Amino acid sequence: QLQASGGGLVQAGGSLRLSCAASGRTFSSYTMGWIRQAPGKEREFVAVITRSGGSKYYADSVKGRFTISRDNAKNTVYLQMNSLKPEDAAVYYCAAARIYSVRTGEYDYWGQGTLVTVSS
Repeated sequence: QLQASGGGLVQAGGSLRLSCAASGRTFSSYTMGWIRQAPGKEREFVAVITRSGGSKYYADSVKGRFTISRDNAKNTVYLQMNSLKPEDAAVYYCAAARIYSVRTGEYDYWGQGTLVTVSS
């Protein structure tokens, strides 16, 4: 089970840190990703991190502003979001996959999502 938190209302240029806590003993066996969905739009890949945390990949739209990280001892993955823009507003989902992928359809388990609102 994945539980995302940390969303909220922030002004453009501000920062938020999302967290996603996983239950179970197999967290470190999964690649973890963050995917977002804005109203009326399809789900969009944001970032992915390998099982060990040694490799990360970002969507071009967030590269240089967002940082994904994980703490396997705490069964938690994070998304630090800086320099937020109005177009970053969306429901953010954490998800787990058995493979390293940017394709949202290849994620096996999903959290419930946390809402990020960015005011201009």
